[in-house]
Amino acid sequence: MTPARDPRTARVLLTAFAAVSAVHLLAIAVHLTPVQYATKPLLMPLLAAWVWALARPGTPRLLVPALLFGAGGDILLEVGGTVAFLAGMGSFAAGHVCYVTMFGKLGAFADRRRLLLTAAGYAAAWAVLIVLLWPGLDAGMRVPVAVYSLLLASTAVTAAQVHWRAGLGGALFLLSDTLIATDLAGWKHLPAHGFLIMLTYLVGQYLLTTGTLARTAQEEPPRV
Repeated sequence: MTPARDPRTARVLLTAFAAVSAVHLLAIAVHLTPVQYATKPLLMPLLAAWVWALARPGTPRLLVPALLFGAGGDILLEVGGTVAFLAGMGSFAAGHVCYVTMFGKLGAFADRRRLLLTAAGYAAAWAVLIVLLWPGLDAGMRVPVAVYSLLLASTAVTAAQVHWRAGLGGALFLLSDTLIATDLAGWKHLPAHGFLIMLTYLVGQYLLTTGTLARTAQEEPPRV
């Protein structure tokens, strides 16, 4: 097996990602807004840098851009306002295009029966969700939310065909953005709503990443 590019640096970066994630989640829990704003832009770049340091010749080239588009979305959502929110959604959407394309190249469409069964389940969940959210969404947000959530569901579907870890990551990413969508629709918040959004997002992105690496390296990557 081809060795990683820089395993020592990779370990440092993975530890940094875990530490910054923990600080960010703690800041949400205790309402330290400045710390939240300071740590959020670091999260996906650290995970992307870990992938780069761990990369072997078979590592998909689209994995780092997918994570960096997530970083762009994170930053834009911190800006606030409708325009920034839509731009952030667009950045995340570009990341999901990277994921779906990457998983397709890794064989997500090989087993059509399994793919169709998974897609049918997610399509049903997507339809129910949109029907429930639609009345509470502003007119200008309805189509963007519907299209983006369908793209996110496509990531979850294709990820599930590649590796169980990636499939779970895709489902958690979808759950995270579903919680954000309930905000847009004016639904009552769950306890620890913001904490759950970021927890499911961070774990989802990590699992998407490690599932991809496990598929391409044919071994389980290091765990946080």
